[in-house]
Amino acid sequence: MKIVIAGAGDMGTHLAKMLSGNGHDITVADVDPKALVEVGNLMDVVTVEGDTTQFSVLRKAGARKCDLFIAVRSVENDNILSAVMAKQLGARKAIARVDSNEYLEPNSKEVFIDMGVDYLFYPEQIAAREVINLLGHTSSTEYVEFAGGKLSLVAFRLELTSPLLGRAVIDGDYYDEDLEYRTVAIVRGSRTIIPSADDRYEEEDMVYVITRSNNISKVVELSGRREEAIRNMMILGGSRIGVRIANELQDEVNIKLVDYNADKAYHLAEILDRTLIINEDGRDTEAMMEEDLAGMDAFVAVTGRSETNILAAMLAKRMGVKRVIAEVENINYISLAESIGVDTIINKKLVTASNIFRFTMTTDVQAIKCLTGSQAEVMEFIVKPNSPATKSRIRDLGLPDDAVVGGVVRGDRVFIAVDDTQINAYDRIVVFTMPDSVMRVAEFFN
Repeated sequence: MKIVIAGAGDMGTHLAKMLSGNGHDITVADVDPKALVEVGNLMDVVTVEGDTTQFSVLRKAGARKCDLFIAVRSVENDNILSAVMAKQLGARKAIARVDSNEYLEPNSKEVFIDMGVDYLFYPEQIAAREVINLLGHTSSTEYVEFAGGKLSLVAFRLELTSPLLGRAVIDGDYYDEDLEYRTVAIVRGSRTIIPSADDRYEEEDMVYVITRSNNISKVVELSGRREEAIRNMMILGGSRIGVRIANELQDEVNIKLVDYNADKAYHLAEILDRTLIINEDGRDTEAMMEEDLAGMDAFVAVTGRSETNILAAMLAKRMGVKRVIAEVENINYISLAESIGVDTIINKKLVTASNIFRFTMTTDVQAIKCLTGSQAEVMEFIVKPNSPATKSRIRDLGLPDDAVVGGVVRGDRVFIAVDDTQINAYDRIVVFTMPDSVMRVAEFFN
């Protein structure tokens, strides 16, 4: 697939790296020659210098014949204009990053579709929604719904008190379609393991499980940690993500929002009428103790600076906060943050990549999630009639060794997939796979 990316900033660079690794023909265009040199040194892509709101630059970048045009420049108006112009030139699909929730309202989206923009995405909204979902499942570090909420992927770390410790990951229960859950992957250290007959659960394993959505609380108890209700929460950072989280939860949870900028704090106090706004530096231990950080059920650090968020999360963890979530945009810091005990990492690049990646698939992918704590990806397909997946049971399909079918939704029936499961046309299925096998896996359901 030929893909043109307008913007060589953090988001554009991450997308170029991810998509070029899947064999796509990538062109990156930007007005900054230094940014283009950095992108060109990192990966095998074509770079074009220039403003993508000009037809001449779009033509030079190949927008006229591209399959997908992605506009991720820093200014949303430039993104929208670039996407509209690229579509008019002949791009098959054009998508754009925006910084306003207003553009995502149904009536607004119809206007943009009429203009030729196929999809708009707002990374801060996506990240905020992910945090809110996670706060509803306090023992899980990642949580994703599939098939309209009928199936869920949850991830949790095994504590010393977990009943799973020492047990074989794959046992006889895997041949029972009344199974309540299926472990589809384990992250141990920096390694992602697709379970085999020899694998057993160990303390500190990060376990990824597919389960029916009405069974989540019961499954998460297997971590050895109890679900805890969140009544008091502190948010560090008056960023767009922080404001969206506070705005959605302030009627249900007692929220303190901390920001070091006095002018911003006054502004936030005007727009968040049920949130207590505090003008302090979240790295100041004494100030945080005075604001009762130790009495919080949850702490969310979303300042936009990875280093600040990690340091503040460490402080919150040390003071006994049950649930600690940190935005870490520097991907190199993610493993560091996890190693020091941060419960959940949020990364806008990864959550946005999940939304964009499905546009690059040749088959009909309903959803795809690039997981923060794992190298793997999880996808939802609707099985096409006469596709290879319908020809035999899962054990005989010949799926790649690093791919697992986790769950199936067939009409009103929801069940966990096992080796003897027969997949039917129009089933909704959830598949967990490593990145190198994504395209091969898709072929089974097309």
